[in-house]
Amino acid sequence: MPSPPNQARRRGTTSASDAAGALSPDVLFDVLLRFPAKDLCRLRAVCRGWRSLTSDPLFIRAHAARHRSPLLVARFRDDGDGDGAHVHVVDLSGSVVKRIAVGAGPDRQLLCTNLDLACLVTRWNDCLVLDPATAATHALPTHPVLGDPNCEELYKPATYFAFGRAPATGEYKVLRMFNRHEPYSSDTVQLFDVFVFTINGGGNARWRVRSRDFFVEARSAVVVGGAVYFLMNGEYYPKKRATVNSGIPPDYVASLDIETEEWRRELQGPISGSLDTNDADDRKEYISLWYQLALGELKGALVLANHRGCQFILDLWFLIDFEKGLWVKEYIIETESIVQSPSREYRMKPLLVLDDGRLVIYVELTGRLLICDPETDTCTFVEIRQLDSIAIYTGSLLSLPRR
Repeated sequence: MPSPPNQARRRGTTSASDAAGALSPDVLFDVLLRFPAKDLCRLRAVCRGWRSLTSDPLFIRAHAARHRSPLLVARFRDDGDGDGAHVHVVDLSGSVVKRIAVGAGPDRQLLCTNLDLACLVTRWNDCLVLDPATAATHALPTHPVLGDPNCEELYKPATYFAFGRAPATGEYKVLRMFNRHEPYSSDTVQLFDVFVFTINGGGNARWRVRSRDFFVEARSAVVVGGAVYFLMNGEYYPKKRATVNSGIPPDYVASLDIETEEWRRELQGPISGSLDTNDADDRKEYISLWYQLALGELKGALVLANHRGCQFILDLWFLIDFEKGLWVKEYIIETESIVQSPSREYRMKPLLVLDDGRLVIYVELTGRLLICDPETDTCTFVEIRQLDSIAIYTGSLLSLPRR
């Protein structure tokens, strides 16, 4: 009796074997496994057997294990060919694996997620979830939260989003944030609501309010594990500009638990506490932190990236214990070879650690991708068109529509 894996290989492969002549199901399995996903998606049209084989979960898992090169979902700044906006699935060589039309309309940007789905948003309350494998799109409702007396403000600019997945339930959730000016006042408040998203559009999900009395820097949002993390925003807290006297350090971190939809305690960052604001040099560095910090995820951990642009140094701090607030600086990367001039505006967002230990980093200002090698202390640009926004794709392009 054949082993279970061989049985799984042979399911639905009778016509596939016929199409391949003398190839046995096991040999055909191993041959097709060598093709990249881009080619397999076309080869599925050969016959029902090949489509069945390459759609089998066992084959998809085996293919993902063999083809471990990461894929990215990208929007390019020069994507204006007249037939609507596109999203591209690309590899780290810069090659386009798949091109997906997402239609004309608002100028959507990708959230920097690490999921098998992608999320495109605008500041005008527009949110579109995309399945790169099937090209299916799901537009989220734009209606405001029920009972909000100033709900019309949702339709004005300054709306931001974060997109993540609850580890325990597998639910996808969208967090929407918007700033609202109080009527007849110079005050501004920041509101939050959560939408539970189902891939098939079913269920009774709706926006649910999750407000808070402080301001976060909504554009800094990153999802790690089961939480959305934000840098704090010193511009509105407490109604002062970002200075050493604004009441909150620039590397302070807020977080929302995706599962419970509850805010967690704030987290002190690893940098500002060591600076003496009475010292002129430390005070200058403290203020510069507002412009040079970014959050990211590496190896499943929250990372605080501090690009000291005037010194051409990128520090990567890893949060290793949330309860104790313990950070460790794991990387110090020289950037002089790739940064054109000393500037505090070169924020750098860490994206990936490759199997060989090299780091993939996104430079938002220039729309470029870097690959940095900590062993040789060198950085090189990826040969790719100028990026508008980017996300990491963890799914398989061989996946079929979900039910």
